[in-house]
Amino acid sequence: MTPTRLGALVAAFVLISDQITKYWALDVLEWGRAGRIFVTAWFDLVLVWNRGISYGLFQQESDFGRWALVAIAIAAAIGCSIWLKSADNRVLAVGLGLIVGGAIGNGIDRAIHGAVIDFVSLHYAGYYWYVFNIADAAIVAAVAALVYDSFRPRRNVAENEE
Repeated sequence: MTPTRLGALVAAFVLISDQITKYWALDVLEWGRAGRIFVTAWFDLVLVWNRGISYGLFQQESDFGRWALVAIAIAAAIGCSIWLKSADNRVLAVGLGLIVGGAIGNGIDRAIHGAVIDFVSLHYAGYYWYVFNIADAAIVAAVAALVYDSFRPRRNVAENEE
């Protein structure tokens, strides 16, 4: 399988799983009875509407802000898709696919609902991580993959042609 195809499959998997879990969080769980659903000692489900970017920064209450963030998500997905076409290894392709799927998933939320649907809450010893979703987790994993890929040694194409 080519890196481009692998990245596209990863993007599709992230997008589909993100949207299915958000549908489940909105339409299946009964948030009204319990604002927080306790799953384990370190994992809860809690519905949060994120009108900002990562970690809830730069909250946007206006339509302009909402659509600006949708446009940024679209631009990120397009840019990473173009980059994916020239990906020469699987780590890079997976990282780019994770970003594409995550950006589209969160962009869909903003376009339809005006905010991103977050619902996974991890915590330990009174410390709470930000509430997130599959698209967010994919984007964080993508950053790790891209950083890792940037430090990998590259083969010199000119050396291999001799």
